[in-house]
Amino acid sequence: MSTDKQSNPLDQLIRRSIKDAGDWLGFDHFMALALYAPGLGYYSNQRRKFGLMPSAQEGGSDFVTAPEMSPLFGRALAAQVGQALAATGTDEVWEFGAGTGALAAQVLQALDEQGQPVARYNIVDLSGSLRQRQAERLSAWGNKVRWLDQLPESFEGVVLGNEVLDAMPVQLLAFDGQAWAERGVAVDEQTGALVFADRPSIARPPVDEAQPFAPGTVTEIHPQAEAFVRTLAASLRRGAVFLIDYGFPEAEYYHPQRSGGTLMCHHEHRADADPLVLLGQKDITAHVNFTGIALAGQESGLSVLGYTNQAHFLFNCGLVSLLESASLAERVMAHKLIAEHEMGELFKVIGFATGDGFDAIGFRAGDRSHSL
Repeated sequence: MSTDKQSNPLDQLIRRSIKDAGDWLGFDHFMALALYAPGLGYYSNQRRKFGLMPSAQEGGSDFVTAPEMSPLFGRALAAQVGQALAATGTDEVWEFGAGTGALAAQVLQALDEQGQPVARYNIVDLSGSLRQRQAERLSAWGNKVRWLDQLPESFEGVVLGNEVLDAMPVQLLAFDGQAWAERGVAVDEQTGALVFADRPSIARPPVDEAQPFAPGTVTEIHPQAEAFVRTLAASLRRGAVFLIDYGFPEAEYYHPQRSGGTLMCHHEHRADADPLVLLGQKDITAHVNFTGIALAGQESGLSVLGYTNQAHFLFNCGLVSLLESASLAERVMAHKLIAEHEMGELFKVIGFATGDGFDAIGFRAGDRSHSL
């Protein structure tokens, strides 16, 4: 084992976990440790994650999300939040994985300007280091903002999750031409390196058995993300949910041509496909199967309000009028939110509500629920 591995507490923790699990650890358990091990995982340590550039002058960063890219993202989203609060008769917002607090600040400010201030803005976030940044950014709203480690058993309000589902641990499946296996992580006996290893599995992609997968196909299933939606449904007494992330409907997600899956890592604004190195220093994500998310919500009693790409959603929420008063520099950055080759098409938005739902403005044009 190399010196840097010996000195990396996260590497040591993962190796102990592999040994304790019988020398093989399912990838979902590995991903959970790599991202969320207290004080060590990527989202739990002090490493800077969010920023436009990876340079030292910027303090270093690995990726940028829509609220950091343009404040018009949150201002447009606030129009949907305001409508949902009024339609559901609630007055609280619940945001999961609030990052730097940029989205919360944008939504809070826009709601204040709309004359629709919320009673409380709740942030559910596991990262202590990010909580500190959020608190500094949101200090103007004082006690109106509070932080929680987990959802209460019962709550009301509008739930927001921007790039939350993609960071939830996934199970990896591999197909050899005859049967599916679950892909996990082991330690190579000769080199001591962490390596992928397959074990027989009854799990398989949620598609028709006749779907022609090529030998060597690797893909993901998302039990934790779907369980998260079911938990929201069980606890949300009255309100709505809006989840924004990159992904596809099931038929596209498991298309035979996508034989390498969607797993990816982000480090210093570069993408790679090797989650077994730079432990704790890189993000690990997978695209979202929005059909599975829609079914999880619907089967748990929520109404699907709509599903569309980010560009349509933001246009529906008034982005064009916001652009009219924006500077040229602001327009250039906002264009990345809606451009097809940037975030406009790859990112999707899905909405849910308790009861029979309502005519959500974000899905009035371009709704693709039929594709799920």
